[in-house]
Amino acid sequence: MWSSRLFWKLFLTYAGLVLLAVSACIAIVSAWQDEQLFEQVRRRLHDSATLLRDDLGDQLAAGPSESLQQQVLRLGEQTQTRFTLVKDDGVVLADSEQPNLDEVAKMENHLGRKEFAQAKHHGFGISRRDSPTLGESFLYFALAVKEGEQIVGYVRAAQSIGSIQEEATTIRRLIWLVGLLVGLSGLVITYGLTLRILRPVQALTTAAEEVAQGAYPDRIEVRSEDEFGTLARSFERMSRELRLREVQLKSSLHRQQAVLGGMIEGVLAVDARQRVMFANPAAEKALSFHSESVEGRPLLEVVRSHELREIVVQTFRSGQLCQRDISLQGPAARTFNVHATPLPGEPSPGVVLVLHDVTELKRLEGLRQEFVANVSHELKTPLSSIKAYTETLLNGAIEDEQNAERFLHRIDDQADRLNELILDMLSLARIESGSTSFEMASVPLSRVVAACLESYESRFAAAKVALRNELGPDEVLVRADEESLFQVLSNLIDNAIKYTPEEGVVSIRCQADGDKAVIEVSDTGVGIASEHQERLFERFYRVDKARSRELGGTGLGLSIVKHLCQSMGGRVSVESEVGRGSTFRVRLPLA
Repeated sequence: MWSSRLFWKLFLTYAGLVLLAVSACIAIVSAWQDEQLFEQVRRRLHDSATLLRDDLGDQLAAGPSESLQQQVLRLGEQTQTRFTLVKDDGVVLADSEQPNLDEVAKMENHLGRKEFAQAKHHGFGISRRDSPTLGESFLYFALAVKEGEQIVGYVRAAQSIGSIQEEATTIRRLIWLVGLLVGLSGLVITYGLTLRILRPVQALTTAAEEVAQGAYPDRIEVRSEDEFGTLARSFERMSRELRLREVQLKSSLHRQQAVLGGMIEGVLAVDARQRVMFANPAAEKALSFHSESVEGRPLLEVVRSHELREIVVQTFRSGQLCQRDISLQGPAARTFNVHATPLPGEPSPGVVLVLHDVTELKRLEGLRQEFVANVSHELKTPLSSIKAYTETLLNGAIEDEQNAERFLHRIDDQADRLNELILDMLSLARIESGSTSFEMASVPLSRVVAACLESYESRFAAAKVALRNELGPDEVLVRADEESLFQVLSNLIDNAIKYTPEEGVVSIRCQADGDKAVIEVSDTGVGIASEHQERLFERFYRVDKARSRELGGTGLGLSIVKHLCQSMGGRVSVESEVGRGSTFRVRLPLA
């Protein structure tokens, strides 16, 4: 309270007004009191002079006498007033301040005194001056004594100014004492009024500070029914409304954050100076930064892409939606489809960028185009051969039995190749779509391997490739679909035979690795360069396309192997070295 500047302003202002009013009242009352006291003394002197004139006026013509002097002395003592009797020519006849007639005779002529001069012309006179006889200040009142119309003398009553001043001082002290008490009472009342005015102001100030700090008071301790009370009640309503608005705003903000945080698209907001205002988690992940560390930083410093900056600039210039694909370099190059939308306002205060990662989509689009091209190419070759042989036969070669039979065998081979390609494509499509049902069971690996080797026994002999079954005596049980496992091993063994030269060796073995069975199919064939190994399991991918077609492959075998392994909860990998052979490993869960 004491440190409040408003308190001191109000208190000192009111106190100053109170003191000014009290001082003015004291001055006015003191002046009025002086005037009243002077008037009271004047009336008393008038009455005393009149009384003296009535008692002794008829003795003035007789001249000075001891009797007259004694009467004047007695009256002066009784009334505490100085009396003087003067003849019409100004000679003093008696004076109550003189002890005897001898002293009276020594007094100077009084006719020239102011009060006597006034009395001579007006019948009475009054003056205030120092007495040369007594050396004091007196108030004098003189009356003319007449016989008929003739002035025969004067009587004068006087009172010491000192006694009047003492009386006035006493009264003035009383006035000042009363004024002091009134002033102190006024200051106390002023203090109370100031506190009464200041308390609502302080309560409202405290409430405003609480609102500024985010706390919204329900009640403000102002009980008055005046403007402060009205203001306090309005402030309470405003506080409740602000609290409600804040709750709604926070709820809306949380919903927006949840929506933005749950988006798979990256969202960036930049201001008119191209500084980052906001980034959602998807943008952080896609662009490899932390949102707290980038807020307020230039966009080009956060994302080093002039393409992205140009999109922002174009959006600011046009004020319309801008959409474009951009590539961002980094540990792995990625492609984003960017939607840039200007924020409402004139001019626009910023731009919101929505980044959709289309890297995988572009890759799949490329794979689709490559797949269509590969399928078209794979179908075109046998169809072209069939059409050529058919046209040859239609043009007369059918009459040549030897050539006709050879051409028909070629047509049959190409038809088989088409059929095998279509069957592989259908099989791969069913596996990828999940429409193929797998009967997962505990399958003895030795039984499946034996069946595969038996089916390829003639192929091994024809290719002059040696087979080594290194499974060992202990039975290995894997959890798999037996038919699918047979197809996986068949494709791997078929490829091993195709790419292993004469006198080469194909080995099959199995070993446990934790809860997995690792089945290895190895060969001593031509091997596969490292740059081809990553794409080896893609559709229609061939290391040596001419040799693959010569050996009759469809280019889908290893892709089918990969998807079958994944469907059975396993995976396939390759390890190879050019000129030394390849090893394909299939990992499946142990039963």
